[in-house]
Amino acid sequence: MAAMTHSLSARTLADNGAIHDADAFNHLATLMKAAGDPLRLEILRVLRNNAFAALELSDIFAMRQNAMSHHLKLLARAGLVSSRREGTHIFYRRSTQHSSHDGLREQILNAVDSCPLGDEIVERIHRIEEERTATSREFFRANADKFRAQQDLIAGYPQYGEAVVAALDKLPARGTVLEVGPGEGELLADLCQRFERVIALDNSAEMLDRARGFANARQLAGIDFIHGDTAAAVSTGLASDAITLNMVLHHTPSPASVIADLAKVLKPGGVLLVTELCQHDQDWARSACGDLWLGFDAEELSQWARAAGLTDGGCEFMPLKNGFRVQLRQFIQAFPKTTVPRRESLQGV
Repeated sequence: MAAMTHSLSARTLADNGAIHDADAFNHLATLMKAAGDPLRLEILRVLRNNAFAALELSDIFAMRQNAMSHHLKLLARAGLVSSRREGTHIFYRRSTQHSSHDGLREQILNAVDSCPLGDEIVERIHRIEEERTATSREFFRANADKFRAQQDLIAGYPQYGEAVVAALDKLPARGTVLEVGPGEGELLADLCQRFERVIALDNSAEMLDRARGFANARQLAGIDFIHGDTAAAVSTGLASDAITLNMVLHHTPSPASVIADLAKVLKPGGVLLVTELCQHDQDWARSACGDLWLGFDAEELSQWARAAGLTDGGCEFMPLKNGFRVQLRQFIQAFPKTTVPRRESLQGV
């Protein structure tokens, strides 16, 4: 009887092992199947730095939406993409979820990213991003005089301003600071007190005028007001010791591209401070506040920063207000390997 029991136990363990092995092989086969199609690999390449709805992807690849949805379903089942509802649309982006095949997935994505996109695909992506930009710009053109009231519905400057200033006080470099999207200019006075040169950059002429009016009313000197986007900052050769990006990313058509641009503007050892909404589901913010995105998961911001060559310098989460939570993130541009000065992080801010 003892021998029979031992035999049954061994068989049970072997059977369980076979089941587990089968699960592993099935998951691997699903991953390989999803990655074994040129179109699906190209979809992954398009999703490298942005999220798109199924309809947008259909337009990018000039194909029917039901056919695109089939490919996205296979990619999602393989853990290569994830979906998130943003209002009435479902957006797809590369997945950040971990699995037993992370190493293989990373190799696949690295290989995909080494392949250039065709000119037609790039042009269609650019067209979609231009439409998003136009939507955001038109909102601020029409609502510049209501900006403060609308921001207060979600998270106004008083909710996060003190934490941003405290983070700035920990920075060693005091040369040039770039504020992207200065809003009504409320941070400019603190920036002028801490830096030799202040640059305010905004792609909305109306909002830039409001920030300039704030500075003039308080006789703030040494501020350069530039009408343009982050790509323009790169092309003109701006170089900054610190950059502040407060409640801006959820208004931009391609948040990852903005972070990549700003990484190019940062000097070695420079710091990018990002204040942004955490992911939420309050769709009314789109129409009331001109939001293109309903906040971001903390890992999304970290992933985009790492892709841009920045390192994570810490984070702080503000108390929940109006149903929204705000995150303050610090990302650092690497020094040359010869010298790496010590820097305090946001921990304990």
